[in-house]
Amino acid sequence: MENNAESFLKVSGPIKDTQALQGSKAQLNGSCPTSLIGGNNMNHMGNVVQEVSSADYSGIDSPSVDADAEVSEEVKALSLLDFTIKYREASAGNLKEEEESISITGEVCLAPAEQYWTTESEKGVKLRMAESGPGSEPPLTIYQMFQGTVDKFGDLPALRWKKDGNWTTLTYREYQQQCRIAAKGFLKLGLERFHGVGILGFNSPEWFIADIACIMAGGLATGIYTTNSPEACQYVAHSSKANVVVVENNKQLVKILQVKDQLPYLKAIVQYKGELEKKLPNVYTWAEFMKLGEGVSDAQLDEVVNSQKANECCSLIYTSGTTGNPKGVMLSHDNITWIANAASLAVNVKVAEESVVSYLPLSHVAAQVNDMWISLKFACTTYFAQPDALKGSLAQTLREVRPTSFLGVPRVWEKMQEAMKAIGVKSSTMKKRIADWGKGIGLQASYNAMNGDPSVPWGFMLANNLVFKRVRAALGLDRCRNCFTGAAPITKDTLEYFMSLNIQLYELYGMSESTGPHSISCANNYQIMSCGKVIPGCRTKLDKPDADGNGEVCFWGRHVFMGYLDMPEKTEEALDSEGWLHSGDLGKHDKNGFLYITGRIKELIITGGGENIPPVPIEDALKEEVPIISNAMLVGDKKKFLSMLLTLKCQADENGEPTDELSLLVVEYCRQHGVIASKVSEIVNNKEPAIYKAIQEGVDKVNAKAISNAQRVQKWTLLSRDFSISGGELGPTMKLKRPVVTKMYKEEIDKFYGA
Repeated sequence: MENNAESFLKVSGPIKDTQALQGSKAQLNGSCPTSLIGGNNMNHMGNVVQEVSSADYSGIDSPSVDADAEVSEEVKALSLLDFTIKYREASAGNLKEEEESISITGEVCLAPAEQYWTTESEKGVKLRMAESGPGSEPPLTIYQMFQGTVDKFGDLPALRWKKDGNWTTLTYREYQQQCRIAAKGFLKLGLERFHGVGILGFNSPEWFIADIACIMAGGLATGIYTTNSPEACQYVAHSSKANVVVVENNKQLVKILQVKDQLPYLKAIVQYKGELEKKLPNVYTWAEFMKLGEGVSDAQLDEVVNSQKANECCSLIYTSGTTGNPKGVMLSHDNITWIANAASLAVNVKVAEESVVSYLPLSHVAAQVNDMWISLKFACTTYFAQPDALKGSLAQTLREVRPTSFLGVPRVWEKMQEAMKAIGVKSSTMKKRIADWGKGIGLQASYNAMNGDPSVPWGFMLANNLVFKRVRAALGLDRCRNCFTGAAPITKDTLEYFMSLNIQLYELYGMSESTGPHSISCANNYQIMSCGKVIPGCRTKLDKPDADGNGEVCFWGRHVFMGYLDMPEKTEEALDSEGWLHSGDLGKHDKNGFLYITGRIKELIITGGGENIPPVPIEDALKEEVPIISNAMLVGDKKKFLSMLLTLKCQADENGEPTDELSLLVVEYCRQHGVIASKVSEIVNNKEPAIYKAIQEGVDKVNAKAISNAQRVQKWTLLSRDFSISGGELGPTMKLKRPVVTKMYKEEIDKFYGA
């Protein structure tokens, strides 16, 4: 597919000359030779941002005007839909005038920089530019990327969400207008340059608009996990110097109100869903917020947008903080706009044809890049799932939307697998035989395709009509060209299960510090259990490889982050003197350049005998041998032998919390082993002999394949409750938080070793 970057941006000279200027303050002083918007010279930023008064009794600084009084008389219950209708009724002349005011001249604009990294939010960085080919594309700001899409595809649907049971649409032109209105609102509230706007809530059009509007207004868009405690919210908001926090509802509002006295930079809070339960100073509904900036002119906003440079920070992604306080990953405009283009080209995203479902936490880099930035770059349509997506409604949304691309963390794919297996348990003998026959053919066909063999087994067409098409339709994936998995390791068992249904899951690999993906799998270019090949324009280095070729995976490219906000020591640990990002992961390449992640340095278990053991392969092997195991965590650091904490698969309640009720799959497994049980407690409290024996047999099979005695599991225990996000054992993307689990279950672990 043609690279569209150059069509969006006209460069006055070779890009390598522009790169050379980054270190020269005499030649490039941080201003643009021509503005991005309009033709007026830029004035000082101080003329744009409103002065703010001292803190009032509410504990939040107030804007210089009484915005509450201005808004209260005019705004009753305006919603995002009301604003959309308002702009659809605008005259063609008004729209033309608005478009003319935001036309792009297309100059490359970079701030002076001498280093690849910084920990100061207001400083720029050198870009890791290539002289030609992938990696040499002209740098873009977020606004330039947005404007390029609006110019070409302004009338296409950008965002779609359910309102009163019906899908509502925002076109790209309307989307941009909403972002400009919100950006003016942030300026009115006193958003300062390079200060944060915290966004705390489930995926919605307002989340996207707040994020992009914050960037337009010169702030740092900062997602906050909805599962965070008030104290965790306070840490992120304070670290990012948040002037404004945007919350979804009263539940999230209460968290911020509890800690607002510990947020010295906070000036206002905006709630984007529902009415306020109690009117408070400097707390606004979304409708009120969208009226605030009416007195801010287009010229004022354009001045801020014009002053932005592609190599400056615009977004903060906070790590999950499993081993300490979260780190604020600083991402530049170029980090985001470049990877959105490069990753999409690598998997052949089709311009103005794709649709995605947004449901994973937007405070995580994977969801942001997939749902927001790639969609913005390639004019995709983003559909918003319901807030209870991961509690069961996602399946219905997928069937309605039928996305062309879908990203699921491993736990989402595992849940789909479990649900389908549970249905299979109830099927008639004939249906089971047909399904098993079809899956055998599907697995062989998938392996053939993976290995470059275009042939399919006899009976494939029949199996496709009887099994594969029906399964895809039932999952809502019948139009899906790319089914991705990432953010955590996935088991071979799950990959092969979907391969047997003729659904290939393409594994991605990256991290927040690489703006999401670094290596990627796609059709005709994947290998099971590999993370694919490096994205063109990026480079991979394996540092200090061992005899088997395993070394620390290091990244280079335009996607490598700027640094950790206000954390120079942590930044120096992650980025070496040459600018390579050290991932902390162990990996190796095969002869064809596919990357395999073999462990994580910090997760390595070093036994009392000094042997280094990566836990994930052993954990995954046991889950494959014993399908009723939900989570497994290997322990034994500095101990004489290895042990394991295990949980059983169970049903979740309406809030997605694990219950004592066994999953249907486990109930059937028990029945096959002569045990009548429906609860986890019945198995654990009775130490049900038949089930414990089956688990031990699985452990024995895994041990039989161990390459040394040190890698054999000597003891294990079944816990009475499955791991969960709310319980603290899992992160927002369902990744196991090992240090947390180790502390939580210290008593059980000590019993293994007689402590």
